[in-house]
Amino acid sequence: MKEDLKYTLMVIGMVVSWSIYYAVSKVVVSVTGSAVLAGFLLRLAALVFLTVQLLADGNFSRLFHQGKAVRILVMIGVFGFLLDLFANLGYAHGSLSTGTALLKTDVVMVNLATVILYHKRLYISDWIGTIVMLFGVLLVLGVDFGGMTFHATDLYFLLSALCVSINAFVIKRAQEKYHEDADMISYYNNAVVLLLFAGSCALQGGFRLPAGLGAGFWGLVLLGGLAQTGIYFFYYRNLKHFEVWLVKLYLLLMPVLSCFIGVVFLNEQLTVMKMLGILVVLSGAAVILQRGRINHEGRPKRQSETQG
Repeated sequence: MKEDLKYTLMVIGMVVSWSIYYAVSKVVVSVTGSAVLAGFLLRLAALVFLTVQLLADGNFSRLFHQGKAVRILVMIGVFGFLLDLFANLGYAHGSLSTGTALLKTDVVMVNLATVILYHKRLYISDWIGTIVMLFGVLLVLGVDFGGMTFHATDLYFLLSALCVSINAFVIKRAQEKYHEDADMISYYNNAVVLLLFAGSCALQGGFRLPAGLGAGFWGLVLLGGLAQTGIYFFYYRNLKHFEVWLVKLYLLLMPVLSCFIGVVFLNEQLTVMKMLGILVVLSGAAVILQRGRINHEGRPKRQSETQG
């Protein structure tokens, strides 16, 4: 019972951290006028918190003793940067509605990889729950289905979704084959992405910030860095203990919480369509959580349970 409560809280922490980061990132990008510069600032803030965490745990010196695992740790960071890069390129040349919908295809990609490449069993109820949750998320995000158009540049969104999907499995590989813990993966991932964002800023004309930025802005940057640190902490630990496809489905709850954050802090409107979307998402989640009763099996298992 305590174990179940622990991982329930881990999932909640992951969803909350990601929702806060999404909201803060939106504001920071708006203020700076640059997604690349905003990404650099938020990752720099996260680096501070990650460094403090490792120093407090006495694990900082382990960063320099990773051996062959360094290659896969750097790879995780590269994919982390590419997923942001491709998404930004897509939004620069395509529509918000189309991009939002295509970026969510990572859930379907992970499900397919789970079945085809990893030979895991997903029930029909799992697929139904996935599709229902995905449709609900699109309603919450306000995707205009009627106004969606497709162009060649929309492939950037699919590439971003592919990078997200691959990275999840690469992270799990690092945990299982190289026995890397979440903190080492987090630090290397953040450091690599930070360096690549810094290079992108340099190529785009430097690190120019708008004049007159006050303490409120830098407080938001620190909050975003703390939220990013929370994402690393909870997401990687959840990937270690749950199947990848299940973690991805839990993340579909993130836009629901982001919606309420937007209403309370960003003066966004809670429309009837968004409320309907929230109900649809929760309905799909209920189908997934009741898969044991529906298919006469146990609850969704953690990875550690399936291995032992």
